[in-house]
Amino acid sequence: MLIYISKRLLLMVPLIFGITLITFIVIHLAPGGPVEVQTEMSLKTSAQARENLKRLYGLDKPVHIQYLEWLKRFAMLDFGKSFVDGRRVTDKILERVPITLIINVLSLLLILLIAIPLGVISATRQYSVFDKVSTVFVFVGYSTPTFWLALLLMLLFGVYWGVLPISGFESIDVSGMNRLERLMDWGRHLILPVGVSAFGGIAGISRYTRSSMLEVIKQDYIRTARAKGLPESEVIMRHAFRNALMPIVTILGLSIPGLIGGGVIFETIFAIPGMGQLFYSSTMSRDYPTIMGVLVIGAVLTLIGNLVADISYALIDPRIRVRDKG
Repeated sequence: MLIYISKRLLLMVPLIFGITLITFIVIHLAPGGPVEVQTEMSLKTSAQARENLKRLYGLDKPVHIQYLEWLKRFAMLDFGKSFVDGRRVTDKILERVPITLIINVLSLLLILLIAIPLGVISATRQYSVFDKVSTVFVFVGYSTPTFWLALLLMLLFGVYWGVLPISGFESIDVSGMNRLERLMDWGRHLILPVGVSAFGGIAGISRYTRSSMLEVIKQDYIRTARAKGLPESEVIMRHAFRNALMPIVTILGLSIPGLIGGGVIFETIFAIPGMGQLFYSSTMSRDYPTIMGVLVIGAVLTLIGNLVADISYALIDPRIRVRDKG
């Protein structure tokens, strides 16, 4: 298992290098730059002042030189300083990462707790009323845009009913609350963002779970297990479900980038000070160091999620470990 994990970790190094190279080139090819953004509202800014800003930010050098200098800093875990406020990008990211991680982890847990049982029950009760209702739910989940759902829920729960906060991560008066009250306040603020983030995932994973379970249930070894007189619950959970997990784990691994990327939408809508909101504001201001820092952290989290999926494969199916050793 250690050899298996080590190989996956080594593969992450060239992947991160490729991601940073492509990202660096793309953001520099985008129209408009930090100098143009900062001076477009000032008609009196001279050409010399613009050149001084470019020299200050290091943008007067060729792109490949800029990338090599950035790569040297990145090797020391230094993303440089923000063009907007001069703060270290690392400090700005460290302030935002915990919030984004909390939302994404809670969303993933919600998906697992709801989608997998939903798919298993739908498969074991194929064409029942429950299965038909869940199918409708899946179609709704696939076809509903995240931003529209977020706005609708904000209007319903925050404006009309007034039972949930619709922006921020905590209340203004949180400093005067005790630990329990603060925890409850955070929970109320997280209900809508986590629910919106998990909604599409619940629909998709439940459908994949149902399809995978239906395929496994029809196998000969399931008929053999039933013929032996094993309880139906043991046949489903011990024999069918474990063998149906492989495609489910694959989809879960692929859904992690979607959760992180989707944070840009709902964190901006709900005004949550996370990585998504930081990325959006940095993109609008062409803050290259912050954009690179956020994208690299997002890429690392995505690769870690895929690594967890690979490890889960090896735990579920020992044949993968044996094949890897060979």
